[in-house]
Amino acid sequence: MRIVLLFAVLIFFSGISVEAGEITKKSDMYEKRLELYKKTETATGVPWFYIAAVDQYERSIRYVRKDLPKPDGIIGIYIHPEQWKGIANPDKKDINPVTISFFNGLGQDGNGDGIANPNDEEDVLFTIGNYFSKYGVDDTRFRIALWNYYKRDKTVGAIMTNAKIYRKMDRIDLDDKAFPIPKGYNYTYHNTWGDRRGWGGRRMHEGTDIFAGYGAPVRAVAYGVVELKGWNKFGGWRVGIRDLNNTYHYYAHLNGFAKDLKIGKVVKPGDVIGSVGSSGYGPPGTAGKFPPHLHFGMYKDNGINEWAFDPYPHLKAWERVERK
Repeated sequence: MRIVLLFAVLIFFSGISVEAGEITKKSDMYEKRLELYKKTETATGVPWFYIAAVDQYERSIRYVRKDLPKPDGIIGIYIHPEQWKGIANPDKKDINPVTISFFNGLGQDGNGDGIANPNDEEDVLFTIGNYFSKYGVDDTRFRIALWNYYKRDKTVGAIMTNAKIYRKMDRIDLDDKAFPIPKGYNYTYHNTWGDRRGWGGRRMHEGTDIFAGYGAPVRAVAYGVVELKGWNKFGGWRVGIRDLNNTYHYYAHLNGFAKDLKIGKVVKPGDVIGSVGSSGYGPPGTAGKFPPHLHFGMYKDNGINEWAFDPYPHLKAWERVERK
């Protein structure tokens, strides 16, 4: 049972489908999901990629939070019962749009059946779409709406990242992954998660070191947006990219950056973002204190806090897929 659960978590984080039938199912799911987003756009005026961005964010946190129910349908948005029906509403299971509105609840009827059902995907999307439509439909107003709804800057940033990717790619089936070093270059790695690090004080190694020659290309592993680019005394020249699963990918000890790489850029799996080096462990420009390698880390945000997790199983999975 533990092995099955581990495999399921790996599939979620890595976005890898292993059977043709599963790929077909996912294709159908994405088609239906996009259809619902665009139907909500027509009904509320809120662009589909904003709706998709919120839905994907909520789905990503529900898989890693114990205080939220796991998504069991096509749509991942969860509206707390008190928000849905209204805090002062004495009817804990109210599905009447009139009384819900009277108690300032959010719940609305999105499919015209006269019921505001929190388990109906059209009702949920229509409800959240109407909430955002009150603020406006440009990035600035959408940010304000997100802040008022979630009250957390990092959440606002993650959802805006999703929206930027969906708008740029104009689709939502974006599960592809790439190994950070392309085929044709010599590299080696093993699981270095948790190893001791002594420079700058004792600390745990939060990532996997992939050893390769100076100048070997380093690639984005997923669709994402560049959040960070620059120098750190530990990581040297490094890049941070957040993906659609609200996972932050950290690439450190680079020799340099790709010419067109900048903060805010949307990247695809396989896009070159820099090259392998040995920078770090000192002030800007320090290099050569260790063999050239890429430090690759992954960090998960659940809407409350962020933590590092072992990237090694994901690297092995992406590597296997590329070799096939």
